[in-house]
Formats: sequence, C-alpha cells, structure tokens
Amino acid sequence: MPPEQPHQIECHLDRLLAERGMTLAELAARVDVTIANLSILKNRRAKAIRFSTLSAICRELDCQPGDVLSYRTSDRRTGA
Repeated sequence: MPPEQPHQIECHLDRLLAERGMTLAELAARVDVTIANLSILKNRRAKAIRFSTLSAICRELDCQPGDVLSYRTSDRRTGA
C-alpha cells in the first residue's frame, strides 16, 4: 500500500466506550497507554497497534479484537 493512501482499518473505540459508559481517559489508565496514543488510534491516525495494547483494550472492554477494529472494503467517502 503506497504511504499516501489511507488505510482501510476502522476503529470502534467511540462506540465501545459509549456502550460501556467509559471515558477514553479511564480506558487509557486501565490499559496503561497515554490518552494521546488512544486518541490517535480512535481517530484513524494510527499506523500500527501492539498486540499487547489490543489485548489490554479487549480485556478492559470485555470484547474481541474484531469488535475494536474492522476492515472497510470500499472507500465510503468516494463510494468506490
């Protein structure tokens, strides 16, 4: 994938946090990751995530990796 193309991975932290009544700051404290780093993930600016971080997020949100991340098969902005 050329670096200028955006990735097609979507993060669902907003929905998961809302469903659980938890703030990003609370999750950050529970998984021992900075709020800034979780915000980067949440806002689709992350280029990678460590399995240990994903595991901690899943543990604290009581969910599976597929609940946190999904692959978008087409670009919804252009309809492609």
